[in-house]
Amino acid sequence: MPQPPIFIQECPVCGRPLEIRREYQGKKLACPQCGGRFTAIDPARHPWDIWNNSNRMLYKADELLETCAAYGTAIN
Repeated sequence: MPQPPIFIQECPVCGRPLEIRREYQGKKLACPQCGGRFTAIDPARHPWDIWNNSNRMLYKADELLETCAAYGTAIN
């Protein structure tokens, strides 16, 4: 069964659900709502389950740190 051409991923900064085209899988993107940068990861095809409760917060924290580093913002 073929996969749909898009998958849903939450922005790690603002939490908005985003429709992402499969060809962007693994690429760095920016949220159109908040500008937060993240890597497009299809949760259904990812090698580990980033969406379980214990890992989800760590994933979001890593993405937020990457976003801050990209904009030169320090988190103390």
